[in-house]
Amino acid sequence: MSARKITTIALIAATYVVLTILFAPLSYNYIQFRISEILTVLPFFTPLAIPGLFLGAIIANLNSPFGLYDVMIGSLATLIAAWFTAKMPNRWLAPLPPVIVNALMIGTLIATLGGIPVSIGWAIFYVGIGQLGVCYLLGIPFTFVLERIKHLFPKN
Repeated sequence: MSARKITTIALIAATYVVLTILFAPLSYNYIQFRISEILTVLPFFTPLAIPGLFLGAIIANLNSPFGLYDVMIGSLATLIAAWFTAKMPNRWLAPLPPVIVNALMIGTLIATLGGIPVSIGWAIFYVGIGQLGVCYLLGIPFTFVLERIKHLFPKN
């Protein structure tokens, strides 16, 4: 793997971590509005974003109140969503996998380990609404920016 590809992966991971921690009060809760999730559209443009987002999620989730469970399950959710995002046929569907995967996996995690009596259904709904907000309200405009600079991304 070239230095440019490794640098791209590291830059994506670092950006994800910084955005998650910078906006930490919004990043770890029932109703999450994790600003770093705007980056989840990147796999639509480059497969190098898949390991970048996964590594970023691992590191960012070390600060989660759900501890090792969020490191494992949350990071796995990011990996699965990123893989599906890379397979999406257009920019309008690119934000959908992170919304669905995180709503299901993180919602279940929060309802199970959250310590606050909330049903799994409501937790999934809350996480899904936050994801929908970030991934579509911020993610779609971000895809228009990325369209203009996609030639700068290494492809493989």
